[in-house]
Amino acid sequence: MMLTTTSTGYDEARLGFQRRDSHRPAAIFPVTSMAEVEEAVRYAIDHDLRIAVQASGHGLTQGLDGGVLIATGGFNGVTVDAERKTAWIEAGATWRHVLDATAPYGLAPLSGSAPGVGAISYTLGGGLGLMARRFGYAADHVRRIEVVTADGVRRNAEEDPDLFWALRGGGGNFGVVTSIEVDLFDVPTLFGGSLYFDLAEHPTVPEVWREWTRSVPEEVTSAIAILPIPNIPQVPAPLRGKYIGQVQLAVLGDRGEELVEPLQAIGRPVLDTVGELPYVDSGQIFAEPEHPDSYSSRNVLLKDLDALETLPELAGPGASRMHVIGIRHLGGALARQPEIPNAVGHREAAYSLTVLTPGKDDAGREVLEPWAPLTVGRALNFTFAKLTDEEVAEAYDDYERLVALRRRYDPTRRLHANHQL
Repeated sequence: MMLTTTSTGYDEARLGFQRRDSHRPAAIFPVTSMAEVEEAVRYAIDHDLRIAVQASGHGLTQGLDGGVLIATGGFNGVTVDAERKTAWIEAGATWRHVLDATAPYGLAPLSGSAPGVGAISYTLGGGLGLMARRFGYAADHVRRIEVVTADGVRRNAEEDPDLFWALRGGGGNFGVVTSIEVDLFDVPTLFGGSLYFDLAEHPTVPEVWREWTRSVPEEVTSAIAILPIPNIPQVPAPLRGKYIGQVQLAVLGDRGEELVEPLQAIGRPVLDTVGELPYVDSGQIFAEPEHPDSYSSRNVLLKDLDALETLPELAGPGASRMHVIGIRHLGGALARQPEIPNAVGHREAAYSLTVLTPGKDDAGREVLEPWAPLTVGRALNFTFAKLTDEEVAEAYDDYERLVALRRRYDPTRRLHANHQL
């Protein structure tokens, strides 16, 4: 089935989670199978049209005007092989689909902080998840990839070492991925949640968290969000109108309470959700918004956090506009190449810092300026704004190889990826 601009359901099919600059395609193919993906790609080739792909639409940077949108939301099956500890994930499945399918077996995927995000697009961009310091990037644990390249050919990427390398970290620049097989892990539960501190009462929280991250084992993956919370009814009462430091925690093993104790010693949080929870409910840790909105974001990968003191002035309650700061602790398994290397770059980074700005404008650059001397690269999965070629290149260790492979597999640049190579 193909939808055009006059078809019933056109707007519903084209709109994703990110509403700042939505797709405006000439035709939409709401696909439910590999064959329908191939049909959509052939249509685009026959009519010389560009192609965009959308599952959940969280990471959209710039909408496609005209062309073909392949909407994969209905192509969302997940098949679990409990004996091999793998999951076969179809193009439109979100992490919620995967979590619900794997939980009955006591197995967990390398899912991210927001269960509503598309599992495949997240993984193609690297995939920095809740167990990342223990197991690495989601892209490090991909076994097989089925993809339709821009020439309309169905391929098994693992049979082509160059394509397999590029897809795992290089995003949607090389084809329309229809399914992937990923590793699963014996993690039925974890110790996690968030400690929400009022930074007016406890301004040292970011620095204490930073010092704490220097010594925690790989079983601990954590982050901190720093943001002024609006005083509105939709927000939990203890948080309303406060400048909050939300320490987000995911701890594997049986030492959770012991390892988190130094953070709890900071003082009494205004809200504490930390405890043992089923991995299927791990979206509660970050508790990120679930409703579509308009926003932009910019990210840098850092060797240290020596500019923390600049954040209250540039992104605190007195800033000219609202910014949400998200800092994630890296290292551990993230610093090691997988058995089969992939395109994920800058494994030496110690932290990831993202500035997310609600609204239609592309903002946040001024918040990142003090971090320039500490920057080693950027993570495109956390960048929801159009970048220059030079900025995209900063995400990779071997950008030239990726560009050459883009020319090989998509010489006419038919694919409209979130971040173009």
